[in-house]
Amino acid sequence: MTLESIELQTGEQPVASVIVLHGLGADGNDFVPICDELDLAAVGPVRFVFPHAPVRPVTINGGMRMRAWYDITGAEGVRREDEAGLRDSMAEVAALLAREQARGIAPTRTVLMGFSQGCAMALLTGLRQPQRLAGLVALSGYLPLAASTAAERSPANAATPVFMAHGRFDGVIPIARATASRDTLLALGQPVEWHEYPVQHAVSAEEIADLNAFLLRVLA
Repeated sequence: MTLESIELQTGEQPVASVIVLHGLGADGNDFVPICDELDLAAVGPVRFVFPHAPVRPVTINGGMRMRAWYDITGAEGVRREDEAGLRDSMAEVAALLAREQARGIAPTRTVLMGFSQGCAMALLTGLRQPQRLAGLVALSGYLPLAASTAAERSPANAATPVFMAHGRFDGVIPIARATASRDTLLALGQPVEWHEYPVQHAVSAEEIADLNAFLLRVLA
């Protein structure tokens, strides 16, 4: 089944889609206000899709059940990544991309975007998609399963532009992890547009303006 989602359109008969993946413990409502601040009128009508992650126990939060794309077993170390959870959610996100295509939006007119855990899912899924996407947006997160990226990355998305942004004072996902992810992608030849801002684990007004410019460019 396709994930339950909130959908907003800026007009009838959308010509592009932006799928937005929320962070740990939030839901699809989280980024609706931020996307309301975007002005993509030059692109034409756009459909925004805000899926809700599955509810699952999260180890780092004492096993509490909450919306999460995958489990987090500890505060550090890629060796402790929940690969099974990551790959299960990757299939769910890929189904959302397929649905947009079935509804008439070409993958080359679709952007996959995420924040924190959602950022990890956007990079994991987008880089492995067999059809080229318009762009990937990676906010306040990191590249999961980094060691398998080179082998699993789809040639179709090897040149897909990536907008990466992070807060310099992020205490949830330290900026060093994000810059390491950026460097991994750059070493593979992935085009990355890097931004950092004087904020914590959040999105700033300047970041929204930079994101707006990126979206206008990749969806032009």
